[in-house]
Amino acid sequence: MRSLRIDIVSDVVCPWCIIGYKSLQAALKLLSNEIQAQIHWHPFELNPTMPQGGENLRDHLTRKYGTTREASIEARNKLTQLGAEVGFDFNFFEEMRIYNTRKAHQMLMWANQHHKQNELELALFEAYFCHEKPIDNESVLIQIAVDIGLDKAQCVQVLSDESWAKAVANTEQQWLQAGIHAVPAIIIEQKHLISGAQTTENLVNTLRSIAHKAISTH
Repeated sequence: MRSLRIDIVSDVVCPWCIIGYKSLQAALKLLSNEIQAQIHWHPFELNPTMPQGGENLRDHLTRKYGTTREASIEARNKLTQLGAEVGFDFNFFEEMRIYNTRKAHQMLMWANQHHKQNELELALFEAYFCHEKPIDNESVLIQIAVDIGLDKAQCVQVLSDESWAKAVANTEQQWLQAGIHAVPAIIIEQKHLISGAQTTENLVNTLRSIAHKAISTH
C-alpha cells in the first residue's frame, strides 16, 4: 500500500472542480488496494472582487468571457451530463448566481484543523450546485458547517476574523506564484501537476504510475 499526498487547488463555485474531484474519488476507489490518499484542499477565488449578493451567472459569463446564451445553455447541458457520469447532480437554474467565496475558503481552512475539510468542501459544492444556496451568506455558511458537526460559535468567529481572510489571500498568492492560474489543479506528492478535470481512467493511470515510481525510488 502506497500513501500519496494529494493537494487540490479549487473554488467551490467551479463546476469543473467538483467533476474533477469526483473523477479522482472514483479513481482512488479503484486503486483502494494500492494507494491510500491524504487529500488537502487549497483556496482559489474565481471572483475575488465580487460584491456581496453575487451576480447572475449567465450575465457574469457574458460580461467576463463574452459567452452567448446559446453557448451557456450548451455548457450547462454538458456539465450536467458530465456530472451525472461521475455521480454529481448539477441543478442549474435560470436565476442562478455566482458568488464571492472568500468566507467559504476561510471556513475550509479552519475546518482542516478539525479534520472536516473534505466533508465541508463537498457540502459547499452541494449547497451551491444542487440546492441553490447563496454561499456568500454567513448564515448559510454557518448552517452548512454546523450540519457536518463543526462548532457554531467558532464558525462565527472564523468568519469575522480578518486574520483568516488574510490567511486565505496569502495562500492564494503562493499558489499563483507557483504557477497555478486555473482550477482544478491537482498536485500529487507536491511535484506532479494535473491540470483540469481529468477522466477517471487517466487519473488511475497517472496515480498508479506515480505510486510505482515512488516505490521504486525508495
